[in-house]
Amino acid sequence: MKTLKDILNGIEVEQIVGSIAYRIGGIEFDSRKVRDGSLFVAVKGSQVDGHDYIGKAIAAGSRAIVCEEIPDFSNSDVTYIKVKNSAIALGEVASTFYDNPSSSLILIGVTGTNGKTTIASLLYSLFRSLGYTCGLISTIENKIEDEIINATHTTPDPVQLNKLMNKMVMEGCTYCFMEVSSHSIHQERIAGLKFSGGIFTNITRDHLDYHITFENYINAKKKFFDELPESAFALSNIDDRNGRFMLQNTIANKKTYSLKSASDFKCRIIENQFDGLQLEIDGQELWSHLIGAFNAYNLLAVYSTAILLGINKTEVLTALSTLETVEGRFEYIRSHSNIIGIVDYAHSPDALKNVLETIDFIRTHNETLITIVGAGGNRDKGKRPLMARVASLKSDKVILTSDNPRDEKPEAIIRDMEDGVDPENKRKVMTIINRKEAIKTACSFANPGDIILLAGKGHEKYQEINGVKHPFDDKELLKEFLLTQTMEN
Repeated sequence: MKTLKDILNGIEVEQIVGSIAYRIGGIEFDSRKVRDGSLFVAVKGSQVDGHDYIGKAIAAGSRAIVCEEIPDFSNSDVTYIKVKNSAIALGEVASTFYDNPSSSLILIGVTGTNGKTTIASLLYSLFRSLGYTCGLISTIENKIEDEIINATHTTPDPVQLNKLMNKMVMEGCTYCFMEVSSHSIHQERIAGLKFSGGIFTNITRDHLDYHITFENYINAKKKFFDELPESAFALSNIDDRNGRFMLQNTIANKKTYSLKSASDFKCRIIENQFDGLQLEIDGQELWSHLIGAFNAYNLLAVYSTAILLGINKTEVLTALSTLETVEGRFEYIRSHSNIIGIVDYAHSPDALKNVLETIDFIRTHNETLITIVGAGGNRDKGKRPLMARVASLKSDKVILTSDNPRDEKPEAIIRDMEDGVDPENKRKVMTIINRKEAIKTACSFANPGDIILLAGKGHEKYQEINGVKHPFDDKELLKEFLLTQTMEN
């Protein structure tokens, strides 16, 4: 336990009303989790305002409140700490409470629309293979060495984030590789963390249900690099048109990577097959089990980061060649009858386009490409027609189906998608609302040599319908139906 005085050390405070000698047993921003001795931080969120719950927090046992506005009903037994931005303060007090764990780690953040999970996961695997003790914070799962901790958000809230990193430090971790989402940057979930490096992958339309405009989305990503310290590096993919923009105002050490442009780290694709990639990175050739040009970028980002962190070039290249595909990211299945199934998390127009272009580059075009795709409910509606258009342009057959409809009707989501299909491609497209039936139907259509792309959910083990997460695994269902199809043939 720490005193309130210790926790507030170094935090910009506008006003303190009351004693700062209290001992604090925990940090909370959800009044339902407050216990005796908790410091309650009233955060103004997009849905609710924590200031409305100060009374409940006090009733639950909190005797110290961080807020932007001191309430009229202020209690003489309670200390109020007024700050300019309580979201930032939450990150800072959480970091202090858990002994500033990010300062004891080499913390690398990865941001961008596509590739975050793959790059963070590959870095974790690479550094572990080189003998380092590592932590991972990602969309799929959080890890401390072999211990798996379920992930509920791409980037956890500040309290959970610092608690997790503190545990990493206690377990002897040297490195932590984490995905940094645009939501977490905008909501100040990473406030108070000290990053040793940041990686920009790319940026395309996504999350406009939250950010409203693409400019807001870009600026959220850029904010991460603007706030990196001088001691850190900022590594950016300059083949993306916003890659140089991300580096514009950072004081961090600016570095670039690319496949097409002059940059600090370069890669060339020699071969791109369903069996893997042969690459030339900084003049050295290597073979990777990963597939597609987008994975060439991912591997180059991993290589560049390792070099910037001082790892020997030969060791890095040797380890890169042993890395396996990340779960739900272009996972490749081949049935006994030679039908190829691909499961990918692509849930934005650009991600889907990248996967389909990779398949198009590798395929012979003597086979049929069947794409199964949906779009999530309660999310950016504008990308739905774009995804259906991309799928129908670059596939021989398309099945539009349910993804995670959440609180929307799947039929309405699919109607939005159908609006994006060009008239000449409508004959390619059919609708099967039930995702399981859609997968089964695609497998029944497929002949030896054909390709089935199952896009949108990737690693997820559930389907969210009306607030309930039902067990659902794209990869296992695809395997099951491909096996059934093979036996019937």
